[in-house]
Amino acid sequence: MELRLFLYLIAMFTFTISDLNEKRSIRTIYGIGRNYVKHAEELNNPVPNQPIIFIKPLSSLCFDGDTVLIPELSNDVHHEVELVLSIGKKGKHIAKENALSYIEAAGVGIDFTARDIQGEAAKNGHPWAVAKGFDTFTALSEMKSLSTFDGLNDLLLELKVNDVIKQNDSTSLMIFDIPSIIYHLSKVVTLYPGDLIYTGTPSGVSPIQKGDRIIASLNNDIRLELNVDKE
Repeated sequence: MELRLFLYLIAMFTFTISDLNEKRSIRTIYGIGRNYVKHAEELNNPVPNQPIIFIKPLSSLCFDGDTVLIPELSNDVHHEVELVLSIGKKGKHIAKENALSYIEAAGVGIDFTARDIQGEAAKNGHPWAVAKGFDTFTALSEMKSLSTFDGLNDLLLELKVNDVIKQNDSTSLMIFDIPSIIYHLSKVVTLYPGDLIYTGTPSGVSPIQKGDRIIASLNNDIRLELNVDKE
């Protein structure tokens, strides 16, 4: 029984690098908050002077074709489309000029946030990890190896809800670019193969409702489709 459970959990917490036809186990999920100026402004938050780092639980993962569940504890869950990076080798105190060599693959993800819970926590000076940690709140597409991209600095992130475009912006608008994210994150933690980094969302976040159909894409290529329901 224990072996079966172990094998189930391994299969559950993996992603596919589609062009290599290989699977990778997921280790830790890191998020970068407020990494686009207009997104910080739309939520009336100050623009940060260094990356805001948080961690999401593995139990929050869901994948293409899955259903996102709005929890009973929230009445205001928002979508946040993001470029997702996977780490391919161990690193600590990584220099910016070497940062890209630590990235194995990239894809598109959605960081769902219970905005009402987040707002209440922020108002009281409490951590807001709970607002991002519910089951199904970390959606992930297939990934493609870094060699398939012509750079990562000007990729198109798009998200549609019921075929209406809600988010549509370039990764070139990041406050902290990818080498800066890797540099700052690796000063705090040792990065390992299988770590995922959600690099922040552009403006246009909005609430989701039961019955919605969400489609996120990266460069009109990598695609992530989800349905929405309530617990």
